Amino acid sequence: MPRDRTRNDERSRIAHLAARLMAEDGIENYAAAKRKAARQAGVPDTRQLPTNDEVDEALRMHQALYRPVEHRERLRALRAHAAQRMSELARFNPYLTGSVLNGNAGKYAGINLQLYADNAKAVELYLIDNGIDYKPGQIRLFVGGELRTLPVYTLEEETGEVQLIVLGADDLRAPVKTSAEGKPMERAKLNAVEALLAEG
Repeated sequence: MPRDRTRNDERSRIAHLAARLMAEDGIENYAAAKRKAARQAGVPDTRQLPTNDEVDEALRMHQALYRPVEHRERLRALRAHAAQRMSELARFNPYLTGSVLNGNAGKYAGINLQLYADNAKAVELYLIDNGIDYKPGQIRLFVGGELRTLPVYTLEEETGEVQLIVLGADDLRAPVKTSAEGKPMERAKLNAVEALLAEG
């Protein structure tokens, strides 16, 4: 068998294993899912790992094959809850990102919101003033090509975690990436999320 075909078969196998790990085990991080999948597949050369887009495609296939109704209902519930939170947080210009937006949310997926505020403390004060329990943390993302450490407030809710990542108001037009070489994160305003819900 030609070497290129063998590599493509390995990439495809790893993509499908990573998709299963994300769908069934709640792994949200693509890199972690691909590394674990490569170990399971016995592939030592991690330079040949599939792209995130390849894993996304495998994830869509997995969900369509194994849990189409459950997935559709859970995704709708997560998007409805995201829309509710976005409406409440309207003053911070919220955007939905991640697997709830792109439709690949696994059964343990949480909601990821990007907020844009003049002062990150304003978000924390809003949560305190409204009696909303949260866990503070940090995340490192590339904003406009610059690696930044951003505050994150995680809410534990019935549908799962809601992660609020706070960026500066001036960052609204800057691309946000998980890695320097990666694609900008897809994001949607409230009206776009409501349109997704209306589509059913």
